[in-house]
Amino acid sequence: MTMNDVNTMRAISQDVLGGPEVLKEVTVERPTPRPNEVLVRVRAAGVNPTDWKHRATGGFLGEPPFVLGWDVSGEVAATGIGVAAFRPGDEVFGMLPYPFGHGSHAEYVIAPVRALTHKPAAIDHVQAGALPLVSLTAWQALTEHAGLRSGQRVLIHAAAGGVGHVAVQIAKALDAYVIGTASAGKHDFLREIGVDEAVDYRSTDFTQAVRDVDVVLDTLGGETSVRSLEVLRPGGIVVSILPVGGQDFLDEAERLGVRAVRMLVDADRAGMREVARMAEAGQLKATIAGTFPLAEAAKAHELGDTGRTTGKLVLLAD
Repeated sequence: MTMNDVNTMRAISQDVLGGPEVLKEVTVERPTPRPNEVLVRVRAAGVNPTDWKHRATGGFLGEPPFVLGWDVSGEVAATGIGVAAFRPGDEVFGMLPYPFGHGSHAEYVIAPVRALTHKPAAIDHVQAGALPLVSLTAWQALTEHAGLRSGQRVLIHAAAGGVGHVAVQIAKALDAYVIGTASAGKHDFLREIGVDEAVDYRSTDFTQAVRDVDVVLDTLGGETSVRSLEVLRPGGIVVSILPVGGQDFLDEAERLGVRAVRMLVDADRAGMREVARMAEAGQLKATIAGTFPLAEAAKAHELGDTGRTTGKLVLLAD
């Protein structure tokens, strides 16, 4: 894109489903905000497991072409009619509506005004670009669905992962006792972010090591969802962020006298304001596993595909 070409932008797109190699940098028309929409000049955008899963399978989006990305941090470039909350130049961050509001892996993206909030001055765009999807997922799971309260016990699976390490910090901010599963090599990291009790899932059956839990945040799905029901106190709840699975999860919960919920994260300004507040107060910080220029999105996906990253991957659109 040339400096005087104000009508186009760079974006990372794909024409077919497949591995990271299908991701290509393309030049496309820069969008124009409609009423109650904001055009954001993207500075940083997180890459999440849902991105590489959609790249490979199409997921909710079906067949390409499409531009992935739900996390965004940047500046307001233009506003549509009726937008009163932001002005051009404001620094904002948020999560685009999931799943059909994707498109932040580009130089510009359109966002509904209520998907965004002001970026705290205390955090940079890399942090702000890493936090939204994982933080909203954890916040909605722990507060809205589980009603986590001070003093309660919560088990967080894959506690060193993108959602997991943020959920640990949110649970600690809510004054909960946090148990986290991860491989032994990540236990020092878990203790650094506030985990009270770390369980090595490779050498230990968590259903034998953990008991009397009020809340389980299940980031893995499958059998982990069902087995997690066994560690709950009566009336406890497993919240799974994997929205599909067998009926046995719900049936077993009913048999045991506990609750089971599957959820999808939803764009939410009130939740983003809580995320911003915690980040500004130093209670919430994303661990950055790596940053990549927009043009190297495929490298970020390659790393994500390994399933071994601690924290978040972020694309830089500058």
